Amino acid sequence: MLHVTEAVYDQMVAHCLTGLPEEACGLLGGDPEAAAVVTCYPTRNVAASAKLYTVDPKEHLRADRDAESGGHSIIGVFHSHTHTEAYPSPTDVTQAPDPTWHYVLVSLRDIRPVVRSYRIVGEVITEEPVTVSSR
Repeated sequence: MLHVTEAVYDQMVAHCLTGLPEEACGLLGGDPEAAAVVTCYPTRNVAASAKLYTVDPKEHLRADRDAESGGHSIIGVFHSHTHTEAYPSPTDVTQAPDPTWHYVLVSLRDIRPVVRSYRIVGEVITEEPVTVSSR
């Protein structure tokens, strides 16, 4: 189960909406043991594409350093799917860099964004519940 604060949830969805018509992406900082996200790091999609994303490496490094300075770590990545459901594409699975990360997808296909999270280990995709709390 992935725990996300309302502030992080809202920031993540807003970044994805702002990124249209391209996919937007970012990193999630928090406590890996508790699977608790406390910080959202919106990043630039250097792929500049509506079909794939690449987190800006410099922004990734900055986010990693910031998370560590606060006693946290990068525990996942999020990105939007502009016209498809919130389920990892074959490209998403191939590009999943860390089997311990949470892979959050924000589908913008419908009027209301849909947010879902997955664990991706090798080629195995497992959905996990997402809880949103006020703190």
